[in-house]
Amino acid sequence: MSLSNKEKFQYSQDMNNNNSEDIQGSIQLQNRVSTFSERLALVIGGSGGIGLAVSYELASRGAALLIQGRRASEKLRVDSFPKAKSLNLIDLDFSSPVQFIQAIDLRLDEIGKEPDIVVCAFGPFLEKPLKDCTTIDWEWLTLANLALPGALASRFLPSMMERKYGRFLFFGGTRTDGIRSYKKTATYASSKTGLGVLAKSIAVQSASDNVAAIVVCPGPVETEYLDRETKIRHASLTATGSLLKANIIAKIALDLIDSEPCIASGAVVNLDGGFAP
Repeated sequence: MSLSNKEKFQYSQDMNNNNSEDIQGSIQLQNRVSTFSERLALVIGGSGGIGLAVSYELASRGAALLIQGRRASEKLRVDSFPKAKSLNLIDLDFSSPVQFIQAIDLRLDEIGKEPDIVVCAFGPFLEKPLKDCTTIDWEWLTLANLALPGALASRFLPSMMERKYGRFLFFGGTRTDGIRSYKKTATYASSKTGLGVLAKSIAVQSASDNVAAIVVCPGPVETEYLDRETKIRHASLTATGSLLKANIIAKIALDLIDSEPCIASGAVVNLDGGFAP
């Protein structure tokens, strides 16, 4: 059925109006103030790798930062985060969740503020067949990769719920967005897969208090922690033949929780670019 000239004109006007609204909406989105602006973000493992990329991205959105790293004060400079509301560093190694959080609490007492955003980008990796893993391997990976994020959630969730704002960003392992079998990384993957339960539980319990949590499972990412041989081997397994960029992972991950309401809460997001080992 053909349109009359009048109908064609009206259709053209409607399309122009819609395009104008889309353009205005895009401009508003680009100019909007981040929900992270002036909020305190605690970044565990924030002095290197993906964690450092997250720290930079949070700073660009106007957050105040408390960055933990083994040698954070040696690796980072205050002038590297010019857009951050404020910057605090804590040099802290991990031995147990109890010791770790006690040290974090002491530093927070000095700052005089609780975090609104908690990012856990720390998590030791182990590539070893299941039959060769020791009790120490299991204990270490479970404490670092699962017990620590869980303890951080239990520690900071109540105050976030009371303030009616909170965001948790956890980093899982490659392909740990679901239950799978593994030939060489079963111990590591087991500890990381449990983060999905943690994020979904936070989402269910605290959505009405504007507290959200997600897990991001990146594929092989180019960081300073990989030697040349490992980079080549991992890149060969990706769909593009190259490693993912940490800053891209950081931006996508933070975009998912930088909103109110946070409809991504509880999601376990696979960002591996087609990784197929």
